[in-house]
Amino acid sequence: MIGRKKMEFFHEIKLKVGSKIASWQYKFLSSGGKEVLLKAVAQVIPAYAMSVLRIPVGIYDDIQRTMVGFWWGSKKDRKGMHWARWEKLSCAKTR
Repeated sequence: MIGRKKMEFFHEIKLKVGSKIASWQYKFLSSGGKEVLLKAVAQVIPAYAMSVLRIPVGIYDDIQRTMVGFWWGSKKDRKGMHWARWEKLSCAKTR
């Protein structure tokens, strides 16, 4: 799993995440529903592979970009408004 085969492996995972997210209707979901879908489905798909192998930065950025686009309601033909920084939204809640 070195080099090109590793990239092909993670490319398949990126496609799985992208196809799952593309099949969802973001305008029918509340922000809580979007959060649950992203955390329960989209983040779980690459979890095992990421625990075994280090994911390439480019693949990680593509997966994150797909998730951000779903969260803010972006499509290829139009962009959604980003109301806050993704880094702030994706950090853990602390008291």
